[in-house]
Amino acid sequence: MKKEEKIFLTPEGFLALEEELSDLKENQRPKVIQDIKEARALGDLSENAEYDTAKNEQARIEARIKEIEYKLEHSVVQEGSKDSVSIGSTVTIKYVDDDEEEVYKMVGSLEADPFDNKISNESPIGNAIFGKKVGDQIDVESPNGSYKIEIVKIA
Repeated sequence: MKKEEKIFLTPEGFLALEEELSDLKENQRPKVIQDIKEARALGDLSENAEYDTAKNEQARIEARIKEIEYKLEHSVVQEGSKDSVSIGSTVTIKYVDDDEEEVYKMVGSLEADPFDNKISNESPIGNAIFGKKVGDQIDVESPNGSYKIEIVKIA
């Protein structure tokens, strides 16, 4: 028996997936069905680029719907804790070597965006600080070597 996959999401990430699914089902799916009908009306389907484009778009939409439904079905939604680092927590860390501070939002891997300081619980820093408390000093192993950080604040 296959182990059940868990997909960690913040409430915002879950809502964003629900909204995308709704848009796909209520807006994009009916539009592409109409596009296919109009392309069929043009005649010969063997040389009909509009028909081919619409069918490819329909396949893309249906695949995305299935993907989102799977993710929503297997998701675990978590609110951030202020006691220890968890999915949804906003964490201020300090790099011990240079006293530089960074603020990260801990999210599941689907929502990770390092350019927006959203780190996954699967990233080197995220994995190291997950479950830790304010004041904890942690050694982080990364592809560029190890370094020490301290958790300054959890919000």
